[in-house]
Amino acid sequence: QVSLVESGGGLVQAGGSLRLSCAASGHIFSRYAVGWFRQAPGKEREFVGTIDMTGYIIIYADSVQGRFTISRDNAKDTVTLDMNSLKPEDTANYYCAANSRIIARDGSAYDYWGPGTQVTVSS
Repeated sequence: QVSLVESGGGLVQAGGSLRLSCAASGHIFSRYAVGWFRQAPGKEREFVGTIDMTGYIIIYADSVQGRFTISRDNAKDTVTLDMNSLKPEDTANYYCAANSRIIARDGSAYDYWGPGTQVTVSS
């Protein structure tokens, strides 16, 4: 069992930056792939990016490629999502999720989810 908590959300102007963190507890975090997803009001959940257990394999959605960076510190049981050049369309509730099997774009592959943190980008 892994518990996840996101932090770092907030209100930022377009073009600005935010850093989200996903803190894990309850198990050996280095055995889990972690994905970031987001969901805006009235829209389906969207894949943002994912990082494998080692931190060497990272996949991004096309919509954030080049603007967002995912990294992890297994010693601190934390995964970070650095978001730069933010756009109003990045406004959403952001979630981190974990699974012990595969790195995946599909949210259904993940077993554990955090409660989310809100990111609002003003124009």
